[in-house]
Amino acid sequence: MAGDCCNHCEHQANARQGRYRRILWVALAINLAMFGVEVMSGLRGRSVSLLADSLDFLGDAANYGISLVVLGLSVTLRANASRIKALSMGAFGLWVLGFAVWSLTSEAVPSAPTMGIVGLSALVANCVVALLLFAYREGDSNMRSVWLCTRNDAVGNVAVLLAALGVFGTGAGWPDLAVATIMSILALTSAVKILRHAKAELRVDATGSSVASTPVAHSPMKRYPLR
Repeated sequence: MAGDCCNHCEHQANARQGRYRRILWVALAINLAMFGVEVMSGLRGRSVSLLADSLDFLGDAANYGISLVVLGLSVTLRANASRIKALSMGAFGLWVLGFAVWSLTSEAVPSAPTMGIVGLSALVANCVVALLLFAYREGDSNMRSVWLCTRNDAVGNVAVLLAALGVFGTGAGWPDLAVATIMSILALTSAVKILRHAKAELRVDATGSSVASTPVAHSPMKRYPLR
């Protein structure tokens, strides 16, 4: 009975991992497609927030690709992969902050209709991916990082839509720059959360490994005289 239960649990775990892998492939394809759409639209529409969002899609595509590679590997390898992704998210956030500051010197006004249409399309795409990943949001640090990236993308898409309304209403480019700043802050805070989660996993794994490798001390056997 115990063996049957173990086999059943292992089968369920393998099935769950297989579903997660298929979802990651779908998410990878969606993010690569939206990356191309937002790059072209951002350049044509002169929108910093769309360009920033396009890099976010590219970063998420890389995250899904890394997740597909480390899926099923040891806790240490998965946690280290999460640390790499967290550092990339942090670097992206810092880059967007710097680009937003540099863009303050430009007087170009982005195209509000382009921002609105592409931003809405990106929101729909991210909502689809978020719904697919929702059941895995409380997994290990790698699954958690994938969920946080997708969630932040959806929040960023809403911000792009609000920026489009702001640009349309004011005729200025500052709402576009404000959204870019918000997106960078989201990336930085998520990177910190993922780094902490991965660090905790590595600490627990190291503790478990050290306990498992520690030899058991056997007390000397007492000899009693035969009667």
